[in-house]
Amino acid sequence: MTELVVPTYSPAERDRRWNLAREFMDREGLDALIVFGEHEDNGPAPYYLDTWFTNDRPGQTIVFPRDGEPIALTPVPSFVFDHLEGVRRGDALWIAAGNVRVGRGAATVAEVLQEHGLAKAAIGVAGLEPYIPAHPEGIIPFTLWDAIVARFPEARFTAAGFGLARLMMDLSAEEVAVVRHSAAIGDAMAQAMVETARPGIRENEVYAAGMSAAYLRGTAVPQMHFYSGPEPVVWGPPQWAYRPQAPRVLREGDVITAEIFGQFGMRATQHQVAIAVGEPHPDVERAARVAQDCYRAGLETLRAKRKFGEVAEAMLAPLAEAGGWVKGPQIHGLNPIAALCRVPIDFSQVEGIERYPAVPGIPTLLADLELTPGMSFAFEPSCGFGRRLITLGGTVLVGADEAIELNPYTARLLRAA
Repeated sequence: MTELVVPTYSPAERDRRWNLAREFMDREGLDALIVFGEHEDNGPAPYYLDTWFTNDRPGQTIVFPRDGEPIALTPVPSFVFDHLEGVRRGDALWIAAGNVRVGRGAATVAEVLQEHGLAKAAIGVAGLEPYIPAHPEGIIPFTLWDAIVARFPEARFTAAGFGLARLMMDLSAEEVAVVRHSAAIGDAMAQAMVETARPGIRENEVYAAGMSAAYLRGTAVPQMHFYSGPEPVVWGPPQWAYRPQAPRVLREGDVITAEIFGQFGMRATQHQVAIAVGEPHPDVERAARVAQDCYRAGLETLRAKRKFGEVAEAMLAPLAEAGGWVKGPQIHGLNPIAALCRVPIDFSQVEGIERYPAVPGIPTLLADLELTPGMSFAFEPSCGFGRRLITLGGTVLVGADEAIELNPYTARLLRAA
């Protein structure tokens, strides 16, 4: 059996994060934080801010008194038994056993706030703000939050998710090592898909090859969007994942377009995979060249002290000059997702789209964000001509002097073996 060598977090990483959170509370005049985490099986682009505090299973609610340690409120008893087993094995657990509780409803949150004398406190809350793309109005259930506000009329609750997200963006050296490992797994998945793809096999075989490569490297949480066809205009999970139908058989002239959502140690990477099966249509080749131009423009602009909006506009410029259309943001933040390139939506080139209601464009989010070394971004430049759309790219870090590519392999149109 080959030994798996993987990066891990030290107690110093835990202390760094908790101290950053305490300093944030001091600056903002807060007595405590409440951080809501999304369900652990939610799919791509999850709201997992809770794991930054716990280094543990996602889907918990964190109450962090400024003068204490984080308290993890879990949805079901299995989380407690996971923690117990981790103690038995000698895992590096961050949350003390006495601070792990079952129940993350209003009653349990209220109980913890009362115990720590926070009934009249100033409390920062993560989960009230929008989180693109799945939660435009936040993730906290109305009934839960309404009950908390009613229970504590003298407390001052403040939305703190964006402020905490900004804390998390500057990755430490230990986190960068984890992100690099996740990115390497994503490349291995893409390579396995390239080696498997050929006319006559089904989509699920290519999909399985990619997932198997991830599992063999010691991660069990990748997600993937996947589509194949001569006119690759679709993006999303494979249709056989949600409809009762057989996976499609690949043919000569197809293009496989996939988006790998990698994750290792709760640090995310994203990889845009485009694989030509045989000779694709000339418009596919043309779209890939424009997407590469957008990618290179981003690399040249992603520099410390530059503004995120400058990078976003640089990655849109080649597309506008070529007259193509774009499916989504050319770039967005990772770890966590916050900054987002504007999407000038115009699908008029796609035949049949006129039968659907118009889709509004999306403005750039955090355009004035100043870039600092250690920030991580998903480069996903797309370009479409008619019904032929290509998206390329991977994960890129802001370096001290230049952008650091983690996935140049997927920053081009790949060719099936």
